[in-house]
Amino acid sequence: MAEQLRKTTLDSGWVAARSTEVQFTGTQLTTTHSPTGPTSPWMEALVPGTVLATLVKNKAVPDPFYGLQNEHIIDIADSGRDYYTFWFFTTFNCKLSSNEHCDLNFRGINYSADVYLNGHEIILPKGMFRRHSLDVTNILHPDGTNLLAVLVHPPDHPGRIPPEGGQGGDHEIGKDVTTQYVEGWDWMAPIRDRNTGIWDEVSISVTGPVKIIDPLLVSTFSDDYKKAYLHTTTELENRSSLTAECSLSVLVTTELEDSICLVEHHLQTQDLTIPANSRVQYTFPELFFSNPNLWWPNGMGKQSLYNVVISIDVKGFGESDSWSHHFGFRKIESHIDDATGGRLFKVNGEPIFIRGGNWILSDGLLRLSKKRYNTDIKFHADMNFNMIRCWGGGLAERPEFYHYCDCYGLLVWQEFWITGDVDGRGVPVSNPNGPLDHDLFLFSARDTVKLLRNHPSLALWVGGNEQVPPDDINAALKNDLRLHPYFESEDENSKPVGDWFPMSTDFSQYLDGTRIYIQGSMWDGFADGKGNFTDGPYEIQNPEDFFKDHFYNYGFNPEVGSVGMPVAATIKATMPSEGWQIPVFKKLPNSYVEEVPNPIWEYHKYIPYSKPTKVHDQIQLYGDAKDLDDFCLKAQLVNYIQYRALLEGWTSRMWSKYTGVLIWKTQNPWTGLRGQFYDHLLDQTAGFYGCRCAAEPVHVQLNLATYLIEVVNTTSEELSNVAIEASVWDLDGTCPYYRVHENFSLLPKKVAPIVKMKYPESKDPKQVYFLLLKLYNMADNRVISRNFYWLHLSGGDYKLLEPYREKKIPLKITSKVSVEESIYNIQVLVTNTSTRSDSTSSTGRLSDGFYGTHSLETLDCGVGIEQETGGSKRIHKCFSGKSDGLKVTEINGPDVGVAFFLHFSVHTSKRDYEEGKDTRILPVHYSDNYFSLVPGETLPINISFDVPQGVTPRVILHGWNYDGGEIICEVV
Repeated sequence: MAEQLRKTTLDSGWVAARSTEVQFTGTQLTTTHSPTGPTSPWMEALVPGTVLATLVKNKAVPDPFYGLQNEHIIDIADSGRDYYTFWFFTTFNCKLSSNEHCDLNFRGINYSADVYLNGHEIILPKGMFRRHSLDVTNILHPDGTNLLAVLVHPPDHPGRIPPEGGQGGDHEIGKDVTTQYVEGWDWMAPIRDRNTGIWDEVSISVTGPVKIIDPLLVSTFSDDYKKAYLHTTTELENRSSLTAECSLSVLVTTELEDSICLVEHHLQTQDLTIPANSRVQYTFPELFFSNPNLWWPNGMGKQSLYNVVISIDVKGFGESDSWSHHFGFRKIESHIDDATGGRLFKVNGEPIFIRGGNWILSDGLLRLSKKRYNTDIKFHADMNFNMIRCWGGGLAERPEFYHYCDCYGLLVWQEFWITGDVDGRGVPVSNPNGPLDHDLFLFSARDTVKLLRNHPSLALWVGGNEQVPPDDINAALKNDLRLHPYFESEDENSKPVGDWFPMSTDFSQYLDGTRIYIQGSMWDGFADGKGNFTDGPYEIQNPEDFFKDHFYNYGFNPEVGSVGMPVAATIKATMPSEGWQIPVFKKLPNSYVEEVPNPIWEYHKYIPYSKPTKVHDQIQLYGDAKDLDDFCLKAQLVNYIQYRALLEGWTSRMWSKYTGVLIWKTQNPWTGLRGQFYDHLLDQTAGFYGCRCAAEPVHVQLNLATYLIEVVNTTSEELSNVAIEASVWDLDGTCPYYRVHENFSLLPKKVAPIVKMKYPESKDPKQVYFLLLKLYNMADNRVISRNFYWLHLSGGDYKLLEPYREKKIPLKITSKVSVEESIYNIQVLVTNTSTRSDSTSSTGRLSDGFYGTHSLETLDCGVGIEQETGGSKRIHKCFSGKSDGLKVTEINGPDVGVAFFLHFSVHTSKRDYEEGKDTRILPVHYSDNYFSLVPGETLPINISFDVPQGVTPRVILHGWNYDGGEIICEVV
């Protein structure tokens, strides 16, 4: 994120009040009649945030994301715009020295505002996605105490929600340059205030006479990326009445460890003269780097970041301004692939198979924070995704979002504020010429580019969702975002850089120039490339269909979606008891089932797990759901299979049919019940871990259409001397099928079928069985990829798993905790200690050593191991303070077999428990979850989470065979 030398963020101490309830003018509020605190009509305000977020914070309205409470909040269409027109007030201290200047900065206001500072009025222009920087030097109070009031007005065309809802309501919101989802969508209820508010950062910044404005950083390369060049251009504004004699410097550092920085470059340029009251553009001499650390997407390498600091000194004043930004050396290219017709992306010359998801925004009330963004983006990286698409009906995402994408390696597809549903292709057709103010749209787009263009994660700009912008806007964006010739080349060595052709790398006349602009999400290598509605589908599928030739016919699918039921605890936390009723399963004459959800689920946009005439109900494959807990657990089984199959099906055709896929969607900005891998409370579904498994860079998988075992290598390194172990386990705990396929190799960026899994063709195969695939290095038996399936014979179901729940499989859980401030890190080894039954396929390859029974020494810290055995449930107060001791919990059981569908959760301890309250501690990062263990197998699981002050955490293990949950440890 860009930072200035003397910047103060104004994110606390705000109060707000409805404009119709305030008797004073803005001048009076900031001179003689300022609010004294949150006393009626004033209330504590959430800034950044929205009016509705402030009302919810103060319990002036119910939580719109709980149950049907959104229906009890008046919509702006019924209340009128004045109802959601609010005053926001705060104070700040700023006292200037001679020749200093102060800017008051608003990074985003929706939709327009009247600003009053110490009695002076400044009218801000309209637009949600434009920055405002106000020179308030001459209106600051001499004693340093300043009074600020902002009257915020809603969008001009908030629209009305039709009774049937619809995509973007009545589409009126599309006449403004603002978010379009706020009138509701098929995955979102309407936002009653249309996101009115000071929704992004407010700050003051102090500079000397000369100010640095929106630098542009660009990297180019030669000699196969062994040589890099940093090109830096910036605007400079001299706000004094005198000519400024300046010296500029660029400092480039990289962090080694523990905040120790290595200075890579320090370039100083002397004798720059800037006339009084003027702006100039200055381009630094390029900086050369030998063997730079490159920035790579997730799964391809490290996300190496440098810190670039630009400073300007003014003669007679000293340092006038300083600007810093993290920067990654990388080159992104893309072209339409001849073989598939899909858009193919390259990073640093390496093709990258895109597996990612669609993103709306973090929170529908715009309660955005660095902490939430960190969790959101880390979750995407944890799923092994490499791209996020910022959908055009949502936000131009914030620098904090991009910062974490830079850190975790998520490429970003950023759309502008056009959607087919609202802008000319919806029902009814409306706004065919887009927003009313095209100049505002273009100003906002250019300003957004300047805000975000230095982030290495930003991969491409796109004009709109399922639509192109109006002709004049589209033409302007194509021109403004044209590529510099260097980035038009696929071969970085074909464009010399440096002293040979200095003009060839002049980026000063480009708004960006480094990443492509595509006019719409279904054009030019996406979907059918021609703008026809060829994305989707968006509902439950038969898992094997994802692998079939007919499933999707184009090279890159920007949207394909499915189910997204959360865990039962989330339903109970976000809905009253009448929302805990599971769907009615209505049997149809054609033997299919139609799910009829309760009204609360329907309001929260539930997608059923059946598709009459095409897909039998996937939950009922496991038997009738008894209650909410049972329904949600079975839904997690389906979630895991569904999304693993989706990604494995796409990856099976890597480069031969597909170049990428983006799932619709990865999360919901509210408590929705569709298209998500983690819910709004930040608890992951099992689909999260299905994706994590399927999208690992090197992966072994079963083609569900052909039963061929395939190996995927998306990396740049060849796989050699590797082997596959395939073992089938039945419900009796025996291993009737075991095969090892040794000593094969696989080239980089390839997928290859290795051998067919023939157990279903064997004599007397079991109706339901488990399959464990392991890809391992033959030199050291190191497991490279592990993939566990539960399968049934063709035409069958999983109902035999229901009585399998009664089996009690013994487990041994070894755990170690470390605590740093409020962050807990727990390392866990889980072992299925049941003894294997003899079978004809049992061989030495099934030894504990291969299956990964990790040595306790990997967790040992010199403290003796304490072991407790006995009953099936044990509560162990296993850690005290910052103890590094090991604890072993044994869960006894007489049966032999697979410990099926185990998953951890973290809760507050019983003494912190309030009746009826959700006890989960969220978010929690798990290295894996919803996993299964065959007899004798051990898996390591890492768990990390932040604990609120005064709360004692406990870790609980749940599973198909462990109905009540087993308390593994309680930290005291």
